[in-house]
Amino acid sequence: MANVIVVNPFEVPKGKEEQALAMWDKFAEYFRRQPGYVSSKLHRAINPDARFHLVTVAEWASPDHFMAALKNPELQKIAEAATDHSPNYPGLYEVIRT
Repeated sequence: MANVIVVNPFEVPKGKEEQALAMWDKFAEYFRRQPGYVSSKLHRAINPDARFHLVTVAEWASPDHFMAALKNPELQKIAEAATDHSPNYPGLYEVIRT
């Protein structure tokens, strides 16, 4: 099976971008150390009125690797420590055309 893509858009309230970026950095550092992690990029909307101000696109070796990373108790500790949690909507995707 080919690698899978995680697309995770974030709703970031005005004035909260720095907090959202700091939180993203903590989560990204965790995910980079997990088995099956390939890469990730954080995108910022150009349009200030965009619903999703930040969007992460990450690549994983398999859905199972990504799901295992989500179930790791270490991730739960990071999430509990996050003081500002912007709503986000992660989903797994497969590439069907390039």
